[in-house]
Amino acid sequence: MVSTNNSTYSKRLLQLISWGHWFTFFNIIAAIAIAVSYLVVEGMPDGFVASVYMLTTWISHMAFLTFLGFVLLVFPLTLLFPRIRFIRGAASIIFTLVLTLLVIDSISYSQLGYHLNLDSSGKILSLLKEQFRDYQVPFYWIVGVSLLVILAFELIISNYAWKHLKQLQQKAFGRYFTLVWITSFFISHVTHIWADARLQYSVLKQDNMLPLSYPTTAKTLLTKYGLVNKEGYINTLNQPMSFSVKVPQYPKVDSQCQSPAAPTQSVFILLNDSPLTSKQSKRLLRRSVDGGQLVTNQVDASTTNDAWFNLLYSLPTVYQEGILKQQQAPVLFQALANQELNRSLAIIGDEVQTLPVWLSDLFAQTRYFADISPFVTAQKLNNLPTGLYVFYFAEPGDYQFSLFSDALLLAQEQKQNKDIIVVSSLGNKIKESRFISKPGVIIWPEQKKNSITELASHMDIQPTLMRRWLNCELPYDAYASGRDLFDLPIDRVLANTLSDGIVIFQKDKTVFVDQKGNFESYSSQLDTVLSDADDIPRLIEGVKFINQFSKRNELNNK
Repeated sequence: MVSTNNSTYSKRLLQLISWGHWFTFFNIIAAIAIAVSYLVVEGMPDGFVASVYMLTTWISHMAFLTFLGFVLLVFPLTLLFPRIRFIRGAASIIFTLVLTLLVIDSISYSQLGYHLNLDSSGKILSLLKEQFRDYQVPFYWIVGVSLLVILAFELIISNYAWKHLKQLQQKAFGRYFTLVWITSFFISHVTHIWADARLQYSVLKQDNMLPLSYPTTAKTLLTKYGLVNKEGYINTLNQPMSFSVKVPQYPKVDSQCQSPAAPTQSVFILLNDSPLTSKQSKRLLRRSVDGGQLVTNQVDASTTNDAWFNLLYSLPTVYQEGILKQQQAPVLFQALANQELNRSLAIIGDEVQTLPVWLSDLFAQTRYFADISPFVTAQKLNNLPTGLYVFYFAEPGDYQFSLFSDALLLAQEQKQNKDIIVVSSLGNKIKESRFISKPGVIIWPEQKKNSITELASHMDIQPTLMRRWLNCELPYDAYASGRDLFDLPIDRVLANTLSDGIVIFQKDKTVFVDQKGNFESYSSQLDTVLSDADDIPRLIEGVKFINQFSKRNELNNK
């Protein structure tokens, strides 16, 4: 009797294991078919070796991941609970979830450039909702139907493999596929080892193409997205990276911003040499007649000279050299010139470092003052012609800055048509201050928003003035990387290139990648180092932010 039971158990177990192999085989074919989307996104690489590597790693990696799912999830259940209906049902549910995750991951990679991960789950969910927004049925209903379709497929192949198990066991194509799989696995790994030793970029750029594949390096990724020169990839592997980008022709404003009525308000931009303190921000808001908006999460990682470019051109620093060579003024200054509005820059301080020539050339007037005595009367401030007035306090301490801001706000009390006032710091004197959040204040009479809590930067000021002050509807990405301060997305990513790396901001987290490709993560609010782990998804988002100006104008020129 015992022998009979053991024989029955062994026979059922062997049947289930054999069925599991064939069931997994059909799922491998499905996974390989779904993974075609990764190859389409990547595009065929240059060269025969890179093409062979792509094809072999596609087959072997997806087959390995699917078979690994069987070994880790289905096979242990088979040994523990060798019940036919239970194992077939559980395996169908398991692989339904596996293939569904693979489909979602392929959508994430095609749209965002990176795979599923915990940090990006919210952004991926938003992306999927966006994909189905135009459909007449709810997003979650579509997801439910998709799950049922995949589950139906799993039940069909489960039933087919069980009913035709003996016939399948007699077929030879299973052995042929195993041979192809093992051969592809061997070829792909040997090719990658060779490419890693010879620095073959066409092969290495495919790292991270498939889920859970080789982790890519920061330098390879930045080269892939065009921020590091491809020709210098090998020569500079052990040297600091030099960032570059294809700089398009900067736009020229002609009739796009012709408003029927010229603005009657002036704009005063007050820039301090050091970050505003909480006491200063509260004082400005308290002294303002119409209230104001505190920009709570403003970031600025540049040096002072680079920060001027970020502020006035609303673009990352990597565009600076190429844009300035074109000798084209920012669109805001072009629009001001077209409307014959004043443009004035005042530098206040005893010991002021020489500012870039291009900066002075933008303004109709550039003047240097040891103190603010020429401006402290309401009559002088209120009699200025309509235009843009920038005051930069280039000295330590806040005495002159506080005195002038008080005088300006006092003068506004006497005006019926109140002006727009933007107050912020500019640049960083020390590296330690680059990654902390620097608050700003905007006093805009028509705006009733209490505060701006979304991630913001100097690159947002020009687009805000263009849209809300000059009533110019020119698309933001046609001339800037920033956007309207009063209409910022919640889950926003900002990025900039520095002399020693690239910095990416998102919510409270800041990621810095130095010129050797090393990662460091900081808390923008706490000013502390969080980790040094690679954060490829956030780096990809940062690169996309930097590239959006060149990509938009590249498409427009085609």
